[in-house]
Amino acid sequence: MRLRIDLGYDGTAFHGWAAQPGLRTVQALLEDALRVALRASASPQTTVAGRTDAGVHARGQVVHVDVETVDEATLGRLPRALNGLLPDDVRIRQVAPAPVGFDARFSALARRYSYRLVDGDSLDPLERHTVVLHQRGLDVDTMNIASRSLLGLNDFSAFCKRTDRGTSIRVLQEFAWHRDEYGVIVARVKADAFCHSMVRSLVGALVIVGDGRQGTEWPARLLAAGDRSSPVAPARGLVLEEVYYPPDAELLVRQDATRQSRDAAELSVPAGEWVEPTTGNG
Repeated sequence: MRLRIDLGYDGTAFHGWAAQPGLRTVQALLEDALRVALRASASPQTTVAGRTDAGVHARGQVVHVDVETVDEATLGRLPRALNGLLPDDVRIRQVAPAPVGFDARFSALARRYSYRLVDGDSLDPLERHTVVLHQRGLDVDTMNIASRSLLGLNDFSAFCKRTDRGTSIRVLQEFAWHRDEYGVIVARVKADAFCHSMVRSLVGALVIVGDGRQGTEWPARLLAAGDRSSPVAPARGLVLEEVYYPPDAELLVRQDATRQSRDAAELSVPAGEWVEPTTGNG
C-alpha cells in the first residue's frame, strides 16, 4: 500500500532532508516515527518530492512511502500518531492512500519555493530563522527585470552545484519579486525541477543586481556562459511552498516523461516556445 504524506518543517535544526549517519534529518525522524506508529519491524523508506538542504524549510513537502496494508481506522489516526511521535519542528498535515501511479518525486509537474529577505539595518528577531538580512538597499523593480531574462528552458549549470549525476537543464516557470506589507522582500520561484542549490544561487545573483553591484543583464550573461561566480544565498530564507501534480489519470505518463534524460538538444527550442504544464491537484 502506497501512502502520500504532506508535511512541513522548520529546517533550522536539521542537516537537511536526507538521512545521514549521526545527523538530525527530517527523513530519519519521519521514517522512525512511521516504524513506531505502524508497529513495523523496520523503518519504511520514504521518497520525497524535493530534497532540501541543511537549514531550508518546507511548508508543502510531499512524500510517498510503501507499507503493509493498513485499515481505514488506523489510517485515520496516523497523522495524529505521527505528530505525537515527531518533534515540534516537523508537522504532518495529511496522510492518504496514494492514487495508482503516484510517485512523490517523478510524478511532480513543478515545485514552488519562496525566499524572504529584508534590506536595511535590522531584522525582526522573531523572524531570524526564516528571513535573511541584507544591509544594502534593494530595488525590487530592477530585480524583476533581471529575473525575467532567466525564464524558460535553459541549462542552469551556472546556478547549480556541480555533480556527476543528472542534468542541469530545467524549465524556470516563474521568478518574481515583491515587497510585502511589512517590508519583507519575497521571491516566488517555480520550476519543473531544481538542481542542487539552484534557488539559492539564483537569489544570490539577483540580490547583487538589486543592490546595484551588477546590471540587469548580468544574470543572463552568467546563464549563457555557465559561469558560477554568483554567491549562494543563506539557507534560512528558503521555503519549499508547494509541489504540483497532474490529475490522477496522468500520473504514470508524467513519471515516464520525468524519468527520461534531458540533453542539450532540447535547448534548440526557441525562447518563449516552452509551455508551462497544467497544474492539477497540488
